[in-house]
Parts: sequence; structure tokens; C-alpha cells
Amino acid sequence: MESPVPPPARAEAPGPRRRDRHGRGMRGPIAPPQVPLAASRAEAFADLVQDSVERLERRWPQLTDIDFLVLEVPRLDGPSWNDEAVPLGGTIPAREGRPARVVVYRRPVEIRTKGRDERAALVHEVVVEQVAELLGLTPETVDPRYGED
Repeated sequence: MESPVPPPARAEAPGPRRRDRHGRGMRGPIAPPQVPLAASRAEAFADLVQDSVERLERRWPQLTDIDFLVLEVPRLDGPSWNDEAVPLGGTIPAREGRPARVVVYRRPVEIRTKGRDERAALVHEVVVEQVAELLGLTPETVDPRYGED
């Protein structure tokens, strides 16, 4: 008995599918880039930090001389570690022509919050605490509404 001959392999060039499935039109992005849905979690977090900084700059114009950074996680060998908790933020004093920096660590903040509003409140709290440390002030002086939430 003869073995069945397999059908010849289709010779298609690799690349994007060009089919219009079920007559619904070509597939595209879910949302245009200017819609918040298209922003990554990291971009959305950076926006929360920027919103907090802008809120404080109205009261403290000297904050324009400070760099605000978002990092994923703190470094293991950094001076901000202790045995109790993972830091949510940190400061780097100005030196040798470099401006002072405030760092907010995204992942530790995200892990401690459930929703966008809670995350925004914690981000603002961290930014206020770090700015207060750099300026040598209390957090309540930097933002009179600190701790009210």
C-alpha cells in the first residue's frame, strides 16, 4: 500500500498578515498614542511624579534647579537600604556642577498601592518628603496638606 503524499508546503513570505478577517477591516492599535490607555505603566508613573513636582513648584520655585528621576528599584549597594523596609525614594545632593536629585522608586511604590488615586497620593508624599530632606525643612512646611490624606 502506498503511503499518502503530504500536500506541498505553502510558500509564503514571512511578514505581517495582510488579511481582512471576517470583513471587519485591518487590525490596528487599540487606542491612539495620545490616549492614556496607550501609556505604559512606567510613563503613567512618571506623569504622577511630574504632576507632584509641578504642584510643589508653584510654592517653591527653587525646585526647578532639582532633577527629579524615576528608577525601577533602589540599588542593593545604595546607602538608603536598611533592614526594615525598601526605600520609596531618595536624594542625591548637588556636587561638582551637578544639580541635586530626587529619586522615586517605581516598583516599591506600585507594590504598596492598589489604584491610581492611592498611587498618586503616595508618590506625592514621597516627593514631598524627599524635597523636605533636600531643603532641610519639614514635610509640612513643603506642603501644608502633607499627611492629611
